[in-house]
Amino acid sequence: MVVAFELDPRHIDDFLQRKNLMKLKYIVFIIALGGAVTSCGGGGAPEVNSTNCSGAGMQAVLPTFDNEAERQAFIDKCQSMAEK
Repeated sequence: MVVAFELDPRHIDDFLQRKNLMKLKYIVFIIALGGAVTSCGGGGAPEVNSTNCSGAGMQAVLPTFDNEAERQAFIDKCQSMAEK
């Protein structure tokens, strides 16, 4: 049994519009997800631990501070941790 049906241009347009809408939703979702992931890149002060307070860790961490007061506070915390 062969079923013949007529392709109505309105149905085709409606289908394509829905398909494009779904693509747009996925594109918006991917852009929002990418923005959320990149905005979670840190920005806070580095954690005071044995890795960051070691020689190589200290060299990597100190340039990330914005001002000298924050940098000195981190060094002081590392020194107090080393004394314990």
